Amino acid sequence: MKITVAGEKKEVAEGLTVAQLVIDENVEMPQYVTVTVNDDFVESDTFAETVLHDGDSVEFLYFMGGGAA
Repeated sequence: MKITVAGEKKEVAEGLTVAQLVIDENVEMPQYVTVTVNDDFVESDTFAETVLHDGDSVEFLYFMGGGAA
């Protein structure tokens, strides 16, 4: 099946979960990543059971704290 990951179209196996995609994509600091599928946020505790479907669009987001110096 085909999905889009961070703007890049990819061919992936049927039944791929968000958790496996995080591993396959070598996501830096996976414990801090936020994932959206089709612009909907996926709860981190559901990554393992959230199955991706043909045509899905996945983005990895990192929220950083900070401020002016």
